[in-house]
Amino acid sequence: MAWKRVVLVALVIAALIVPVQPAMAKTDVLFGGASIVGVYYQVALQISNLMNRHRGDDYNYIGRPTGGSVFNINAMVRETFDFGVAQSDRNYQAFNGVADWEGKPVKNLRSVFSMHPETVMLVTRKDTGIKKVEDIKGKRVNIGNPGSGQRFNAEEVLRIYGIDPSSDLRAESLQQHEASRALVDRKIDAFFYTVGNPSAAIEEPAQSVDIVMVPLDHPDIKKMAEEKPYYIFTKIPAGTYKGVDYDVPTYAVTATVISHETVDDQIVYDMVKTVFENLQQLKGSHAAFRHLDPKEMLQGLSAPFHPGALKYYKEKGWM
Repeated sequence: MAWKRVVLVALVIAALIVPVQPAMAKTDVLFGGASIVGVYYQVALQISNLMNRHRGDDYNYIGRPTGGSVFNINAMVRETFDFGVAQSDRNYQAFNGVADWEGKPVKNLRSVFSMHPETVMLVTRKDTGIKKVEDIKGKRVNIGNPGSGQRFNAEEVLRIYGIDPSSDLRAESLQQHEASRALVDRKIDAFFYTVGNPSAAIEEPAQSVDIVMVPLDHPDIKKMAEEKPYYIFTKIPAGTYKGVDYDVPTYAVTATVISHETVDDQIVYDMVKTVFENLQQLKGSHAAFRHLDPKEMLQGLSAPFHPGALKYYKEKGWM
């Protein structure tokens, strides 16, 4: 029986020295959002959470706060992020080489899908006496940090109303979480913000002070919304925010998920497939996502679809 023991020992030793196959390395995927109190950051964060939950063996998604639309688009130019979120108007301008990208179109920009509509808002405290846009003259107003879609929309509204931000008011360039706090602390009198509703950046100040949301209903705003394919004229329904018991007319853009042409087709395909196959989970992750509809999520996109996204949409018969 000694020979059996020898064979057994030999088999055990052989099993111990068999090389262990290393686990396949995960692919890191960077997803740029915007301010930590804004819904763009929630898009990046919640999609990243969804991917890590369902495709965690293959990918490590990281949702990052950023400076906003312009920052994210320029990150696509440099290929430093794999995905980002940008306003539909900024997406259009970048791909077509206008506004901040005058003469320098971002031709490597690719569309993935649209998310929620985002309204342009002017928020103030009741005690400032600001009831219409013209009332902000001479006031301290946050127009948004440079490189954000928020700032572009604020400057757009001011231009339509004939207000010069450099001479007619004291313009601030705060990140939104700073602006929300500054409104409560009376360090500013009002702020512009472009965001999906409801937003914590509005809800939180409304819990501490009485807020007023100023109508943005100039005839030229309505005309602009009719002429620009990436704008819609809409309203924020009464009761969306504490103390605002009236409809607030304004205009809106769409949050769009973007990528760049060199991101691997399989990475984009897997993300799109996972999002749409688990859309109910995404819709339940934030109030701004509750009305997401697959057909609408393929609209309002200016840059060409990324091939990885297009592959999935064709498989579903949507394209």
